Amino acid sequence: MNEITMKMQADQLIRMALQEDITSEDVSTNAVMPTATKGTVDLIAKEDGVVAGLEIYARVFTILDEKTEIDLHCKDGDEVKKGELMATVTGDIRVLLSGERVALNYLQRMSGIATYTRQVAKLLEGSNVTLLDTRKTTPNMRIFEKYAVRVGGGYNHRYNLSDGVLLKDNHIGAAGSVKKAVEMAKDYAPFVRKIEVEVENLEMVKEAVEAGADIIMLDNMSTEEMQEAIKIIDGRAETECSGNVTKENIGRLTALGVDYISSGALTHSAPILDISMKNLHAVE
Repeated sequence: MNEITMKMQADQLIRMALQEDITSEDVSTNAVMPTATKGTVDLIAKEDGVVAGLEIYARVFTILDEKTEIDLHCKDGDEVKKGELMATVTGDIRVLLSGERVALNYLQRMSGIATYTRQVAKLLEGSNVTLLDTRKTTPNMRIFEKYAVRVGGGYNHRYNLSDGVLLKDNHIGAAGSVKKAVEMAKDYAPFVRKIEVEVENLEMVKEAVEAGADIIMLDNMSTEEMQEAIKIIDGRAETECSGNVTKENIGRLTALGVDYISSGALTHSAPILDISMKNLHAVE
């Protein structure tokens, strides 16, 4: 995540998270630490996993106090082991205490997504399939969660509704048919936009191909149906399959020969990576 993105989007979202956690003051911290005292605390991995979000973790503290120093011992994308020292944070103890939960929430969530994505991506090694995420993200966390997917070895599908044309079942229902929906999209959208159509059966596959869809998403179809659909498409459109894809069942999809597999589980079902801040103490 570059500095421009940080200033434009991440900073605002981090500030909102801090405001959610500290509406007026941190009563617990102010009770035990009434004045500024310099201290240090360790960031420690409590389980094995892939790290993502260190820059966001650090930014929480520097927003609270720009003088806070973060000494990182790993970088995003690294695999850490249980008990590993990931970073040391030094600064006003009040800042270390008040920022701890928000900073860890970001880092644990993003690292969990990166860890899960890495596990799924490894199952696709040796194939020509590209692993994609979806828009099934936590509200106000999309920029962080989609970044974590990339760190884990996956790729981003469209970022938001302004980012591409994807005609799903309800769009098709609103338009009246696959053919009509594609025609209307071609007429409305800029010519540089690819048009993707979600289909649920072989009749819709045929209609999408004949309508000139650029990408056809095979949604919640059986393995046999997808095999037949790929024969029907016959290279006339790129292919994507989706629908409750997890690391437990993605194996059945790898040999199909589709171009993309999209999985909402990368962001909506990844467990957090357990990471803690320990050994806080004052320093001279």
